[in-house]
Amino acid sequence: MFLALIIISAILAGLTMLLVSLYNRLIVLRNRSKNAFAQIEVQLKRRHDLIPNLVEVAKGYLKHERETLTEITDLRNTAVRNLQQAGENPEDAEVMGRLNTSESQLQGALSRFNLVVEAYPELKASTSMMALSEEISSTENKVAFARQGYNDAVTMYNTTRESFPASVVSDMFHFKPAQLLEFEDHEQIQAPPKVSF
Repeated sequence: MFLALIIISAILAGLTMLLVSLYNRLIVLRNRSKNAFAQIEVQLKRRHDLIPNLVEVAKGYLKHERETLTEITDLRNTAVRNLQQAGENPEDAEVMGRLNTSESQLQGALSRFNLVVEAYPELKASTSMMALSEEISSTENKVAFARQGYNDAVTMYNTTRESFPASVVSDMFHFKPAQLLEFEDHEQIQAPPKVSF
């Protein structure tokens, strides 16, 4: 009887240790994915901060292209709002979807802007425009790198969360799946935008 009690106690202690270990592992992985999103957030904020400067430099040259500049400004403001909401809750699929959409639309508007700028050689030659284009290109590369790190962290978290026996713990403690950051235009993921002035 005493031996059976010791065996049962050992089994319960082992199960408790496994439960605690799996719970802590899920917490670590979830926090890593949140930290990785914070890195994307930093780079997207940097890009969002550069866009008004780009628009200001271009305004003097592009007097007949106000619609393009207004579109970029509006899309930038929408992307900033969506980024803020995603930063508050990166596990919300709807919020991440809006962020993906707004960033894709902003990327498209910037590409159209590049085509417009091609028609203005004096703008392309502007030192301010060249410096901004370099900053934006550099930031785009950092966004792509940070997005890859975030998606890797999310994949590891989700895989662990869905694997047995961690899936039992994740269901018990309501660990939600994290959402990948995937822009709608997959060609944009393959290559950073070309900003040449």
